[in-house]
Amino acid sequence: MFSSESLTILKIGGSVITDKRAEDGVVRVNEIHRIAQEISGFQKKLIIVHGAGSFGHPQAKKFSLSEQFNVAGSIITHLSVKDLCNIVVGILNEHNISAVGVHPMCCMLADNGRIKTMFLDHIYCMLERDIIPVLHGDVVMDNSLGTSVISGDQIVPYLAKQMKAGLLGIGSATEGVLDNKGSTIPVITPKNFRNVKQHIGGSENTDVTGGMLGKVQEMLELSDNGYITSRIFNASKPGNIERFLKGEKIGTAITHEQI
Repeated sequence: MFSSESLTILKIGGSVITDKRAEDGVVRVNEIHRIAQEISGFQKKLIIVHGAGSFGHPQAKKFSLSEQFNVAGSIITHLSVKDLCNIVVGILNEHNISAVGVHPMCCMLADNGRIKTMFLDHIYCMLERDIIPVLHGDVVMDNSLGTSVISGDQIVPYLAKQMKAGLLGIGSATEGVLDNKGSTIPVITPKNFRNVKQHIGGSENTDVTGGMLGKVQEMLELSDNGYITSRIFNASKPGNIERFLKGEKIGTAITHEQI
């Protein structure tokens, strides 16, 4: 039977698996192979969520999907991120990881840019049968806006809260959350967030979902509601994903209290 305490949710940033500076999808195939190798020995229940990178953000920006509803732009952006997901899933399976793509457009509804509801029964069923669901940032139908861009950074805490995950990690392209001197902030809590917020920026490349500050705010909200500690760490550094999956203390911890 599925046990939520044994569930790990791993987010892999779009800047890790794509060239986010590119105007159109440029995938880092070797990086995905390395990541798959690090995941391949993990035996517990796992959900993977990946960012869109250059497969979604340029398209969403081109059609101004954050400001207006556009039918063609919504479909083009969705098809682009779906292509990236298919590449990720294909490589995972090459490494004997039983992974299946789950596209949020097909199972999620938003309202005013926030997830309102998501069908999860099939994800529970996959996990019970040792299939790894792979979700991604996507364009989804939105009651108020027509469609909205839902980032992986919003999907991760939503899943963690609904499914009561035991371990949550955000693999980015930096060592964690950095201060004004470029050093990793070891712990962020609601108490010190106001002080560290001024040092946290958005994304240096095209990003319609809020960059690092957006990640931290999503994780803080989760820690307040569910007392789940999250970690933001450098997934570009070989071995770090494996270290995270083993429960090592790497990167920045985001939690409701000092640890």
